[in-house]
Amino acid sequence: MGMYKLPKFENLKLKAPEVKLLKFWKRRDFWTIILTIFLSSLFGFLAGAISGSYFSSEFEDYLKKLNIKVPEPKKIEQVIEKEPTGLSQMSQEEAVIRVVKEVSPSVVSIIVSKDLPVFERYFEEPFKEFEEFFGPFKIPRYRQKGVEKKEIGGGTGFIISEDGLVLTNKHVVLEEAADYVVLMNDGRKFEAKVLARDPAQDLAILKIQSNEKFQVAVLGDSQELEVGQTVIAIGNVLGEFRNSVSVGVIAGLGRKITASGGGLVETLEDVIQTDAAINKGNSGGPLLNLKGEVIGVNTAMAFGAENIGFAIPINKAKKDIKQVKELGKIVYPFLGVRYVVITKDIQLENNLPVDYGAWILGGVGEPAIVPGSAAHIAGLKEGDIILEFNNEKITLENSLAKIISKYNPGDKVVLKILRQGEEKIVEIILGEKSG
Repeated sequence: MGMYKLPKFENLKLKAPEVKLLKFWKRRDFWTIILTIFLSSLFGFLAGAISGSYFSSEFEDYLKKLNIKVPEPKKIEQVIEKEPTGLSQMSQEEAVIRVVKEVSPSVVSIIVSKDLPVFERYFEEPFKEFEEFFGPFKIPRYRQKGVEKKEIGGGTGFIISEDGLVLTNKHVVLEEAADYVVLMNDGRKFEAKVLARDPAQDLAILKIQSNEKFQVAVLGDSQELEVGQTVIAIGNVLGEFRNSVSVGVIAGLGRKITASGGGLVETLEDVIQTDAAINKGNSGGPLLNLKGEVIGVNTAMAFGAENIGFAIPINKAKKDIKQVKELGKIVYPFLGVRYVVITKDIQLENNLPVDYGAWILGGVGEPAIVPGSAAHIAGLKEGDIILEFNNEKITLENSLAKIISKYNPGDKVVLKILRQGEEKIVEIILGEKSG
């Protein structure tokens, strides 16, 4: 196929203006003009860009010589479109569903039962020989007729080792003479034995009596938590609804509470506050992040309020887990004093020389210094004020119990105490308190 050719204009029937236009189009100087315009534009653009860059650079150098700071040109920020609200919610929903599916097989319900006496009612007739005169006279009495195993409590726990170690709350398994059964998510039941109860925290560890391998819950790092972070609670709600799920956020960190349950009253420090619903029966269950990691052990709820629950940070439980695996028990450093943390109000009320420290005081029927304890051996006395523990100042926020928990039995520590207005340094080797 040949090159496309324009028709000769003389063979066309054109009007005079059109003929003139075609003749001009075929002239050589027409194309010369077009080419000149194009090259002028091209070289003009290149010259402008080069000179602009050159003079801009020269101008900046000139300003620098005058010690005038040249402002940085604003960078064009990359605009990243945010996900629509619906998509963001869907992503969180999917994360929650995934976590629940992954962790639920590691969450167990703990059933507490005990042999309780069974009583029957019967009647005595103390005046049977006078029945013909006064009629029948019977007195109701009760007597034991054997024993019957009955469920007396329950809670939640989660598996922390393949061989069946279960972490839960101490108040869930506080009953010494009780029998414990763990109920798996798939309905299987196993007997369990309490290995250790933490003497200072509301934590305990059980062992499932089985040779099976179990799915383990992954432990996270409670040191990395932030207020507002999404969390998930799983537990045996009301002892009836197994592996119930509630979702919320971390509402606060470093809380101090006094919790009671199962006949136990404890002051817990540095606990996590959450608005994820924690109900009766949730105790001992895991508090999870969106990665599916356990970051807390659900332990208490606030009565008279809605959705205020508390969990023990998992990092506090890691020490217990390690000790049970290595020692077969939970040991806690023990100083052996009863004390009151001094505040400004207590200082004013009691005319004390300082507004901080641990003031050693006895209670009703309880000595200030435990006989035979580390404090007793070191010579501490009632009325002494412990100002510092290994150079850590004792305050309401940094209590003696909180500081001691960092140490182990047998550690040698130095106390700065105030006795009758005089500061003294006392060395103490911490004792042991077993769970």
